[in-house]
Amino acid sequence: ILCYAPADPTYGFSPVALTPENLELQRPYDVPLEERYSYENGVHKLWVYADDKPHDPNSLTQPRTEIRIRGLDYSSGVWQFEGYGFVPNGTSGATIAQIHGAAHGATTLILRIYNGDMRYYSFDLVATDLYDKWFRLNIIHDVDGGMVTVFIDGVQKFATKDKGLGDLYFKCGVYAAPANISYYMESRWRDIKIFKKCES
Repeated sequence: ILCYAPADPTYGFSPVALTPENLELQRPYDVPLEERYSYENGVHKLWVYADDKPHDPNSLTQPRTEIRIRGLDYSSGVWQFEGYGFVPNGTSGATIAQIHGAAHGATTLILRIYNGDMRYYSFDLVATDLYDKWFRLNIIHDVDGGMVTVFIDGVQKFATKDKGLGDLYFKCGVYAAPANISYYMESRWRDIKIFKKCES
């Protein structure tokens, strides 16, 4: 019996040019970047504390240290984020990846780590046992079809309807949840890529 592996999530997509200028770093506004972020041997390390300030003095949001994909905002088509993520044991209540923007609300997708498990916001379980290991994350947003699909290590783990049109863009890093967060939160990222569905 022949068993075929599922197609890679990037099949049928083409990479979009991504430069350091596309990686905008957000951090607590009152600390230097190097106190919440490092880049070494191709790895972005981002961390934040529960009592940190937001990224902007006028913001009332939770503390964050995130990479915001700048200059590749989208409002139509089929787009994909790919990155290899790592979350150390002890980080909990932290959003590590998101699609920002929606017709209603601030975000289309939030992927959050609670006690080593990944959840869609604080609800549906997406993946388990992710502490202290590198995992490949792929997020596909079919804007026209209104669907978001999440893959871990090339395997589809979750799919949901999106939240309507908005100024949409991808982010990764650490962003504290509204509740049940650890004091220290960290994630690491490497090989971040953005893809767009090939025109048929």
